Amino acid sequence: MQVTFLGTGTSSGVPMIGCTCAVCRSLDHRDQRLRVSVHVAVGGRSFVIDSGPDFRQQMLRARVTHLDGLLFTHEHKDHTAGLDDIRAFNFRQQIDMPVYGEPRVLHQLQQEFAYIFAEHKYPGVPRVILHPIERDDEPFDALGVAVQPLRAMHHRLPVLGFRIGGFCYLTDANHIGPETRALLRDADVIVLNALRREEHISHFTLAQAVAVLEEAQPKRAYLTHISHQLGLHREVEAELPPWIRLAYDGLRVEV
Repeated sequence: MQVTFLGTGTSSGVPMIGCTCAVCRSLDHRDQRLRVSVHVAVGGRSFVIDSGPDFRQQMLRARVTHLDGLLFTHEHKDHTAGLDDIRAFNFRQQIDMPVYGEPRVLHQLQQEFAYIFAEHKYPGVPRVILHPIERDDEPFDALGVAVQPLRAMHHRLPVLGFRIGGFCYLTDANHIGPETRALLRDADVIVLNALRREEHISHFTLAQAVAVLEEAQPKRAYLTHISHQLGLHREVEAELPPWIRLAYDGLRVEV
């Protein structure tokens, strides 16, 4: 399995519009973060988890030329806004794109992208096939790949992460229950959100994320959904144990 970090930033991205802090002015490419998303190549399949507003740019930068499906963690715009740009894959591959998400999330997509689902469609709109994730306590089949949902809470909003083989991906969370913590054990790689150092209503802080990872004890871990408030990449990473790294846009990991 190969995982490519397409974006590792929070909802505003880094640099943030109008900000002149040291992180937003940094020339280190690792401090320049598009909205959070990953590409997973596994079992001969190509998946993207979350198509945020930077989806087109991310596909071009990562040179993703084939896509088999989209998985959505939740319905917030920084995770869904790029759905329209799957049109290019529709045209190239001549398929309707499989889209996986909880029924609530798929309903939100139907509202926000009503033209995609209209009875009489405008020529050239994206073509999708919706696959509801009905249960979070058992794996579902995504084109022959077993995907285990990972339930978490984003303040009061239930969200999903996903485990595929030894790879676990959880973003936009500030609480993980015992059932999900058990599913994180024995993972090869865990990706977890760490927004900043200060407490936040809906995201893990750096210290909270490290504590979750220390309990789960994966072989390797990467932090994502990072804001400019966390600090410079090189300085924050120097504080972490060697098996926990800050993810950055363009990073590729073999699992």
